[in-house]
Amino acid sequence: MTASDQHTRRPTLADVAKAAGVSVSTASIAFSGSGPVSDATRERVLAAAASLGYDGPDPRARSLRQGRSGVIGVVLEGSLLYAFRDPVTSITLDGVATALGPQGAGLLLLTDSGEGAATIDTAAVDAVILLGCSTRVDHSIEVFGRRDIPVVSVEGPSRPELVEVTLDNRAASVVAARHLQSLGHERVGIATLGTADGQPAGPVTEDTPIAVSVTRERLLGTREIYPDAPAWSSVHNTPEDGRRAALALLDVAASERPTAIVAQADLLAIGVIQAVEELGLVVGVDVSVIGFDGIRIDGFAHDLTTMVQPASAKGHAAGAAVTALLAGDRPDTPIAFTCELHVGSTTGPVPSS
Repeated sequence: MTASDQHTRRPTLADVAKAAGVSVSTASIAFSGSGPVSDATRERVLAAAASLGYDGPDPRARSLRQGRSGVIGVVLEGSLLYAFRDPVTSITLDGVATALGPQGAGLLLLTDSGEGAATIDTAAVDAVILLGCSTRVDHSIEVFGRRDIPVVSVEGPSRPELVEVTLDNRAASVVAARHLQSLGHERVGIATLGTADGQPAGPVTEDTPIAVSVTRERLLGTREIYPDAPAWSSVHNTPEDGRRAALALLDVAASERPTAIVAQADLLAIGVIQAVEELGLVVGVDVSVIGFDGIRIDGFAHDLTTMVQPASAKGHAAGAAVTALLAGDRPDTPIAFTCELHVGSTTGPVPSS
């Protein structure tokens, strides 16, 4: 931002983020003091803000003027540390912060597990965005309903009182499965996300409770094409959990071994690829692997075939919906997003016998 720009408009959070060399969401969290931002990063953000003349959101002043805190709560699944290890969460948060930045709102990160000083029962927030696929989301909705706080739900349950931002998880999984079908694959395994709170990793059978909506919808989509596909669930969305799932799925006779594995997230897919290579097999030749998310991982050697989701756009839509709600408008709901298939080098024709 040039000196003349400073005279024509107030600096924004996006300006501060650019000057500090961080994402908009990181800059917002640095101001709120609510998330896993290092002291060095927070000092760099505050120094950039000072140099630009950006004072940040002032909850006390806004409270006096408008009866509001000037803070938007974002409820994450599980722990803050785990949430920030998921690139999709970080990208979505950046979209949220970009949408809310011009309003001067701060972000307060909360967890549905009650981690941290502020909780969903006590946090002074004007509105809330629910992220993630936790089975505790119903409790969060109940709490904010009692507090008369407007809620925007991203890939959560369908409720008339919520503004919903949705993703075509089931339809996208059908597209992924049909891609494998077009390559001739008949024996397909599935590495799923977590199925329910406290549920250990293991085979997904007819008796396995699947309380997590994203896991359920993506599984149903794959099984529209491969109804008998064996599935193995993870506890966390990590490469190590994907590796364990793949080793379990591939631990069968060669004549029964899956020629392709559908991973319900790209981080799981990375672990699946590690397992395939550990077994001396060639990815995309002996075993095809397809993921879901479309994230970029530094140092990852493969061009992963995956369903690319618009995570930043989802977050931006959620932030814009909050702005509309606080202005007295209710957006048309659901606000629906779709995925696109990216065909990389990790899928190929079914290997010949």
